[in-house]
Amino acid sequence: MATVTFEKTQRWYAGADKPTVPGIDLEIEDGEFLVLVGPSGCGKSTTLRMLAGLEEVNDGKIFIGDRDITRVPPKDRDIAMVFQNYALYPHMTVAENMAFALKMAKVAPAERQTRVLEAANILGLEDLLDRRPKALSGGQRQRVAMGRAIVRNPQVFCMDEPLSNLDAMMRVQTRTDIAKLQAELGVTTVYVTHDQVEAMTMGDRVAVMKLGEIQQVDTPLNLYDRPVNLFVASFIGSPQMNLLEATAVEGQARIGDYVVPVDPTAAKRMKGNITVGVRPEVWRIVAPSEGGLPVRVTLVEELGSDAFVYGSCGVEGTPGNVIVRVHGRDSVRKGDTIFVTTDPRHVHVFDTETGARLSA
Repeated sequence: MATVTFEKTQRWYAGADKPTVPGIDLEIEDGEFLVLVGPSGCGKSTTLRMLAGLEEVNDGKIFIGDRDITRVPPKDRDIAMVFQNYALYPHMTVAENMAFALKMAKVAPAERQTRVLEAANILGLEDLLDRRPKALSGGQRQRVAMGRAIVRNPQVFCMDEPLSNLDAMMRVQTRTDIAKLQAELGVTTVYVTHDQVEAMTMGDRVAVMKLGEIQQVDTPLNLYDRPVNLFVASFIGSPQMNLLEATAVEGQARIGDYVVPVDPTAAKRMKGNITVGVRPEVWRIVAPSEGGLPVRVTLVEELGSDAFVYGSCGVEGTPGNVIVRVHGRDSVRKGDTIFVTTDPRHVHVFDTETGARLSA
C-alpha cells in the first residue's frame, strides 16, 4: 500500500525569518495522481523534495504507507523522481540511462534488460534505445526520464514540473501521455506544476498552495465550481474568473447602480464590502433595456468554436478587463458596447477582507 501522508511537515531554511512550508497536512491515496499547484515560491517544489528526501524536514513527519520515511535516505525511500531538466547522462544511450539506477542497485543484467524493454514498449522508445540524449527531441528525452523512473517499480513517482521545457504542442501531448501512463501503472504520483491548466487536466485531485500552506484540496471540477476563497478563485481557471468589487445592501450585491444577482445563501451572509466572481463563460449578452453591465469591447480573441471578449466597464469596482466568452460566430467587434448579466447560481461571492467564500 503506497499512501503518502504529510503530518505537520515543516521546512525552515537557515537564515529565513519564517518557514517556507509552515506545517503541511496532506493525505494522498494509494494509486492517486495528486497535483501540487501554485505560484512561484509557494512551497510546492519544497514539499515534493521533502517527500523525495532532497530537502530536510525540520519538524513533522512523512509516511509512505505505515512506514515513517522522514529520516530515511533518499535511495531507501522507494521513490522515483522525474526532474524538470530530464537529468539524463549525455554519454550514455537511452537504454543505459534507463538501466543506470538498476545497475547501481546491483540488479542482474538480464533483469535490467527485461525491465528496460518493458518500459520502452510502454513509452514507445523501442527504436531509440541505442541513441544518446543529444539525438532526441525534448518530448523523447522526457519519455526517457519517465522510463528511467518506471523501470525501478517504485511505490511513488515524484514529478517536478516535467513539462516546463517543452513547446506548447508537445506539452499537450506529453501531459496526456503521463496521465494515461499513470492510470495504467496505478502508481501513486505527486506532480508539481505552476500551470493550472496542467493541474486541472491531469490530477485526480489538486492541492492549491499559497505561501507554503494548502488552500484547498479537491477534484479539478470542485475547485473550479466551488473555490473556498478568493485566492483559489483567481488562480484556477483560464482565463481567470472576473472579480468585481461590490457592496452588500439589504441582501443585494451592488456595483454602482448595477445589481448582481446572488444565491440566497450568499444574500444572507454578506455584509459590507464583498467580491463577486463570475466565470467568463456564464455571462449572458442581453439587450440594453434589460439592465445588464455595460462592457466596451477592447479586444476579441477568435478561437474558432468560441471567442473571448475583453472589455472595460467604467463602473466603479469592476476590473480593468471584464472577460466574456461568446460563441465563435457571435458578431461582437472591437469598439462595440455589449451588456451582460448572469444567473444567481453561477455567481461566487466572497468576503473581501477575509477572502472566505459566502456562496452556497
